[in-house]
Amino acid sequence: MAGYGDFAYYYDLLTGNVDYESRCDYIGSLLAENGVGKGILLDLACGTGTVSLLMSRKGYDVIGVDASEEMLSQAQEKKMESGADIIFLCQKMEELDLFGTVNAAVSTLDSLNHVTDEAKLREIFRRVSLFMEDKGIFVFDVNTPYKHREVLGDNTFVYDMDDVYCVWQNSTDENLLTQVSLDIFERDTECDEDDVYYRYSEEFCEKGYSLDRIKGYLEDNKFEVLAVYEEMTKEPVSEKTERAVFVAKKHGTQ
Repeated sequence: MAGYGDFAYYYDLLTGNVDYESRCDYIGSLLAENGVGKGILLDLACGTGTVSLLMSRKGYDVIGVDASEEMLSQAQEKKMESGADIIFLCQKMEELDLFGTVNAAVSTLDSLNHVTDEAKLREIFRRVSLFMEDKGIFVFDVNTPYKHREVLGDNTFVYDMDDVYCVWQNSTDENLLTQVSLDIFERDTECDEDDVYYRYSEEFCEKGYSLDRIKGYLEDNKFEVLAVYEEMTKEPVSEKTERAVFVAKKHGTQ
């Protein structure tokens, strides 16, 4: 998904329930306990840059990569306001092309599920491996097949926040491809009438991949899977895990 369009403007508002600081503390602990407590860190599909900013505060030299110019515009604003020294690059994940190598890579909030072409997913892992130092650590999360079947499914979710109202509709097929349609309504606060709203629409897809298949793709690209955790824990995944966290180590050189 290359755009996100108008959704970029609302992304932080709609993910306001995400405790980014705790999530980055968790990611930082996974990196540190596997030997990467500092160095250059790639934030893959960095979106509006919140994770990039927080990992920069932990002492990493962060490179944030995203395919959406709209998302990166939000990220650049955060960078300027914070004074953080972060490099943001506008690239598709499967076209990742860095100036050098990194010590770690992270990808959060099911960004890799947005890659619905398995060949592109394999290419993403190849490129992350290509630009990662030996013994570097790759931490990322994915929505599980269980979540696509039982939680996302053909369900509709509604977010009602002061001046913004969002209807999130899903449609999931037998291949665990979930079509997502968003209708976002923002109240015109400058209008004398209380019931005047602007409407924005966005559509994108996510795909549920089996965890074994992902593990195989990693191993094919010189990654050793150290652990697969229930998100925000260090407990193994279960049949009802909704989001799984992979911790993989690069071994050998390309």
